Amino acid sequence: MASTKRAVVLLSGGLDSATALAICQEAGYEAYAISFRYGQRHAVELAAAAAIARARRVARHVVVDIDLRPFGGSALTADDIPVPKHGDVAEIGAGIPVTYVPARNTIFLSLALGWAETLDTGDLFVGVNAVDYSGYPDCRPEYIEAYQAMARLATRASVLGERPVTIHAPLIHFTKAEIIRRGVELGVDYSLTTSCYDPDADGRACGRCDSCLLRQRGFADAGVSDPTRYVVS
Repeated sequence: MASTKRAVVLLSGGLDSATALAICQEAGYEAYAISFRYGQRHAVELAAAAAIARARRVARHVVVDIDLRPFGGSALTADDIPVPKHGDVAEIGAGIPVTYVPARNTIFLSLALGWAETLDTGDLFVGVNAVDYSGYPDCRPEYIEAYQAMARLATRASVLGERPVTIHAPLIHFTKAEIIRRGVELGVDYSLTTSCYDPDADGRACGRCDSCLLRQRGFADAGVSDPTRYVVS
């Protein structure tokens, strides 16, 4: 019997969002996936998102075009800011890195929220994580809680008391290894995912950016073989 519950899932094409999608479906929701072409240098993630959406048989997958390059301010959207590379995960510095894209999750969640309203749902799933992550301010629990509070003031169904907005962040307190183990349990095909901030022209991961290093450690700690194609290992 088909699910009657709907949810919008932010699907980047990465490891975390693919796992969040699987958790959403395991909870009984009919998943509607949304991805963004925002001028990111790692646009290969959109092909990964499409592959994941097909494999997981989502109800619908949309890609929204919103170019953040004119604003700059991030190594992911500006050619003149290099993506930091390291030899080991221990070299990843504290603080907010240059790969942070200003207000990205706020922009993405707002667009996802608009789609959710048209789908008559208040449930949104996002794969943010505040344990093994790069220090982004919009991946923290307090951010998700604040955004949810705002959304409940901003949407028609919530204001009328018909349907509250709930931002599900099921991975927020998980380590990368715990995320991978959970995904394996749910049948996530991680070979379809990509995490690299600076892949080569063939889509191979650099193996040295923060995201690659955290991914590598996650698979190692989980005791799961990493299916990623790397330029360097």
